[in-house]
Amino acid sequence: MTPMTAESESPDGPVSAGTGRQVRLSLTRRPARPARHLADLSRDERREVAVSLGQPAFRADQVSRHYFVRLVDADETDAMTDLPEDARGPLLEALLPRLLVPARTLSCDDGLTRKTAWRTADGALLESVIMRYPDRATVCVSSQAGCGMGCPFCATGQGGLTRNLSTAEIVEQVVHAARVLRRQELAGGAGRLSNVVFMGMGEPLANYTAVTAAVRRLISPPPEGLGLSARGLTVSTVGLVPAMRRLAGEGLPVTLAVSLHAPDDELRDELVPVNTRWPVAEVLAAAWEYAEVTGRRVSIEYALIDGVNDDVARADALATLLTGRLAHVNLIPLNPTEGSSWQASAPAGQRAFVRRLRERGIATTVRDTRGREIAAACGQLAAEPAGRAGRAGRAESARPVESAEPVTSAEPVTSGVPVTSGKPVSSGESVESGKPVEAAGAVSGSPVHGSRVLR
Repeated sequence: MTPMTAESESPDGPVSAGTGRQVRLSLTRRPARPARHLADLSRDERREVAVSLGQPAFRADQVSRHYFVRLVDADETDAMTDLPEDARGPLLEALLPRLLVPARTLSCDDGLTRKTAWRTADGALLESVIMRYPDRATVCVSSQAGCGMGCPFCATGQGGLTRNLSTAEIVEQVVHAARVLRRQELAGGAGRLSNVVFMGMGEPLANYTAVTAAVRRLISPPPEGLGLSARGLTVSTVGLVPAMRRLAGEGLPVTLAVSLHAPDDELRDELVPVNTRWPVAEVLAAAWEYAEVTGRRVSIEYALIDGVNDDVARADALATLLTGRLAHVNLIPLNPTEGSSWQASAPAGQRAFVRRLRERGIATTVRDTRGREIAAACGQLAAEPAGRAGRAGRAESARPVESAEPVTSAEPVTSGVPVTSGKPVSSGESVESGKPVEAAGAVSGSPVHGSRVLR
């Protein structure tokens, strides 16, 4: 079956908030799906692959340990001395194909922050960011190449959706970060990856199957997975309510982060267009359900935009929504993006907003703005191709990475497959079926990025 990419077209006529906005999908052929990788497979499935190659099943466990424990790159075949030389090539071709090729890396914050732009085998672009702190090391990973949610203050959202990433393409970003830290390629000496945030490019819950499978790979002990603590993982969403409710039942004690950005539907309809389908009350109801089922505090993400959503009255409204709930507010001064006239709230406005929330008893922090100089901060990821002029000049260091030849695709990955039918669908279908959106086109009707000041 030929893979497709979901894109959106504007619906006919306006749709009032809360009644559902129709998303019509046009389909563009892509060359191939990502090759099958061991991170796409369960341990038993990997062992079956080894047996199909005429090898003992335990060879798959050996390859998995090289990847998840020793963090060996697929090109470092000489390091896999426990694999017979004649079996090494077929095993690695079947279980460790190259999925992501680094196109460019940029670093800032005295070398403590590094952004990598990746190119997939079919030419899609995505970015991930590693951030080193005194007490932890975090990687921010992408779940889609591009994003279809259309939030007007986000560079990724304005570029539209290319396609979902496979489970292994997501996991590879994390394994790469762990490898960079272990090999002391980031400032601060040798370290261990402790946190993973699904806050890079894309809406994670619009690629539900691949994202939840990736989470399981990351928290499963070796050789099944990487062995990270589930409590160190955060999955963000703009508020895809059916998927939020489904995630609550997965048995995955990860932190749920809800990108709210406004306490009222009138403003949130503009800032987060999917709010016209699932308004604030529904999104928060699903968040509280998640907190009750998992016992995990929900993080409420709120970008502070000068003169738009940062007045004290909205701080009061937000506090009213959150009082008595297992929630924490993470305020994010808006990061600049190309073409946008919006600005971060002035320091005095930020302090007033924080003060009012805390006076109302709401746990509140202001996010440390890492990576702004290299367009690696929240809302700035846009996966520029290597060599493009512009943002690189503002980085403390910018060095191109030698690109390897992309691999050809092998067996298709079945998780997170984009929509493959041209039938127009409405976002309400996922509510009726109880199934989350697997691939979303750009939400139509969102304001042009930076074209007007929202009130």
